Amino acid sequence: MGAGHAHALYRPGTSPLHRIAPECKIAATLLFVLAVVATPREAIWAFALHAALVIGAGRIGDLPLTVMARRLVIEVPFVAFAFLLPFIAGGPRIDVGPLSLSESGLWGGWNILAKATIGLLATVVLASTTDLPGLVRGMERLRVPRVFTAVAGFMIRYADVITGELRRMSVARRSRGHDPRWLWQARAIASSAGALFVRCFERGERVHLAMLSRGYTGTLPALDKHRTPPAEWLTLALPVVAAGVATAAWVA
Repeated sequence: MGAGHAHALYRPGTSPLHRIAPECKIAATLLFVLAVVATPREAIWAFALHAALVIGAGRIGDLPLTVMARRLVIEVPFVAFAFLLPFIAGGPRIDVGPLSLSESGLWGGWNILAKATIGLLATVVLASTTDLPGLVRGMERLRVPRVFTAVAGFMIRYADVITGELRRMSVARRSRGHDPRWLWQARAIASSAGALFVRCFERGERVHLAMLSRGYTGTLPALDKHRTPPAEWLTLALPVVAAGVATAAWVA
């Protein structure tokens, strides 16, 4: 996996969270999200603690609060749905000024909003402190099936190639005086998408044949013999605390 493959979310740094092995961070994020999902929706205090835990982890990773907030924009469709639920759900109604809101809809919207926001924030911290090659290596060390990690690795390798191909096609189209921007020009965009698909498919066939001729058997050799220091698994303390909070919320 080439070191030059980076994603837009990754923020290079030397914080303690950056230095932790990626498999530890992946496992901690997954378990933390499961703990958040298992928290009862009525325990508002528990979600406040979950949010404090993940924001604290982000600050350890030198992530400014403004950066974490901006990267939650992808959640907007879920937020819109959560705000719509109190108006369309059934059951007992609560009058809030001139509005008549569903009680179950309010709880459902809160449940979606709280869990989605905290879970997304946890993945933002993971993606911001771990580069793409590190994520793939971490999945391999966690014994994720090689077919999934191989597909992810190839996707990372050739995402830049496909993006470059699309950019060249766009430049060629504009140099010929055609720059489709309107609905009635959708045919040109569809034709470009079809041509890009054919080019990518043919390139994939050529790459696959080249790999087979060099002895490829379906899996890439494991070049990384790294052993994770036991101390780095202390990262799992975060989901353990979150699980304790979720358990206390159910017992309370």
